[in-house]
Amino acid sequence: MGRIFETRKSTMFARWSRMAKAFTRISKEIEIAVKAGGPDPHNNPALRRALQNAKANNMPKDKVEAAIKRASGQDAKAYEIVLYEGYGPHGIAMIVETATDNVVRTVANVRMHFKAHGGNVGTTGSVAFLFRHMGVFRLSAEGVDADALELDLIDAGLQEMGESSGENGEKQLLLRCDFKDFGTLQAAIEAKGITPVSAGAEYIPLNPVELPEDQAQEVLKLVDDLEGDDDVQRVFHTLA
Repeated sequence: MGRIFETRKSTMFARWSRMAKAFTRISKEIEIAVKAGGPDPHNNPALRRALQNAKANNMPKDKVEAAIKRASGQDAKAYEIVLYEGYGPHGIAMIVETATDNVVRTVANVRMHFKAHGGNVGTTGSVAFLFRHMGVFRLSAEGVDADALELDLIDAGLQEMGESSGENGEKQLLLRCDFKDFGTLQAAIEAKGITPVSAGAEYIPLNPVELPEDQAQEVLKLVDDLEGDDDVQRVFHTLA
């Protein structure tokens, strides 16, 4: 009985840790968006996206409002998005997206994580060519004619469309476009009266690499350590 309790306790702690990390990431997205385009989501597409992502992650309203208030204040931190590229264990390419107010601290931490797992940080462009920078939208599939929607959005830059599952297993539609078409596709989706469950930019690997289970776990341990860093927003990699 004690062992079962410890397992449940560990699972719950891991869940809360992931949730806390998601809230921190989205708070920074909100603050960056507000600093760049103001606190009105109707006139700020980046803030609209951040608020959609907050809702998709069940982020409490008070935390959302606190992030907007912080970004609107005189003492708001000046976060900037900085990308780091490198290779993890077994030659797996990685792009690490950070939001930082102290680049010196952030690059030192990123290098430390890579080094601890036998990887190394490269120069800008050293692995970016192995990825495709894309806009990614997730929509609720309920009541949507997917075939008709796909045809309607092709002229707005839609490149790929498929099915996905949400956090609770609900059916979603996954849409991708070249990042340069992000704003056009977002506007076309909203013009049809559809509010995305989430929206953002991702680096999609062109040729995912398969590894044996033990080697894949070594790569994922580096990913976990990077994602646990306060300055790291997301980690993209070529591991299949």
